[in-house]
Amino acid sequence: MKPSRISGIDRYIFRQLALALLAVTTGLLALIWLTQSLRFVDTVVNRGLSVGVFLKLTGLLIPNFIEVILPITCFVVVQFVYQRLSSDRELTVMRAAGLSQTTLARPAIALAAMCAVMGFVLSLWLVPASFTAFRQYQFEIRNRLAAFMLQEGVFNSISDSLTIFVRARDPDGTLHGLLIDDARQPNNHATTVAEMGKLVGLSGSPGVLLINGNRQELDPKTGRLNVLSFSENTIDLSQHDSSAEPRFRDVGELSMAELLSDQPDVAALGRQTERIRVELNRRFTAPLTTFSFVAIALFATLTGRFQRQGGMIRPVLAVLTVVALLAIGLALTNLAVRIPAMIPLLWVHAVLPGVIAMGWMLAPEFITPANHSSFATSSERT
Repeated sequence: MKPSRISGIDRYIFRQLALALLAVTTGLLALIWLTQSLRFVDTVVNRGLSVGVFLKLTGLLIPNFIEVILPITCFVVVQFVYQRLSSDRELTVMRAAGLSQTTLARPAIALAAMCAVMGFVLSLWLVPASFTAFRQYQFEIRNRLAAFMLQEGVFNSISDSLTIFVRARDPDGTLHGLLIDDARQPNNHATTVAEMGKLVGLSGSPGVLLINGNRQELDPKTGRLNVLSFSENTIDLSQHDSSAEPRFRDVGELSMAELLSDQPDVAALGRQTERIRVELNRRFTAPLTTFSFVAIALFATLTGRFQRQGGMIRPVLAVLTVVALLAIGLALTNLAVRIPAMIPLLWVHAVLPGVIAMGWMLAPEFITPANHSSFATSSERT
């Protein structure tokens, strides 16, 4: 067959694969985003945050969603498109025209390569950066913005140890009838009441300026109630105090440079070395599963004889195989943290299924000369 005709068939199959991948990935991404964003609705409704804050907070999770679903959608798309080509007998015509298994599989392999490159970009750079931004933005909302969203007439729990009641709030932000229960320091539990107050910023932390009130503290040694009256007093409303332990960054937030380095700041993250090693290997192996999933889909659709009623055994087995590989991958990731000797199995899990499926499918072409016309003739028999 002429190269121009082969490239035309490649473009025909690849165009169907690419369009289907775009549609399936977009639909599944929207569904996952919708279900995952429900856990942030409470923050928006109860804290009064804007829709823009909600969209920014949930939008930072989209790269992580894409990284997870991209290998799966590649498998689904290749399985569906090639199964349809087989049911419409287009594959039979292509084989009769002299196309080999390698040629028929080439568009899917090209799609897998593109998705794998995208997966490496996501896994090695974009996902850690977006996850870090998400955690930081979430921290700012909880520790700063939430304190400025005090609702009147209710007890606002800024944290487990800090509760504020506001009787009324003017449009200009002036607060009336404040009661603050502050237990952030266990040995200095205090209750403060004030006639008026205004929210202010204190070196990047939220605070409230209290006017005409008193501070009541119970002395734990003597049991006496100490009352301090004031005309003006400022209280820091940040959720953490000086005695609180630092917030450790998650391993998923670490950049590649931090994962590969042995600097003390990485070791001080409060994480085990095994977790860092597993995360490093996972970022390199996760995109490679795309090739394995695509190879399994190609093996299920390009091997075996044509059936007029449409064979369902091989597609179902392919789906079950991919589901099993996903479950094994999750189990290996968790076990490798406790048993470092299992880390090489992450690479075996990512690469070996694809090598076996692709080798089994293409081996006859390299062992014996392919006779595509006889294959096509046998496929046409009733």
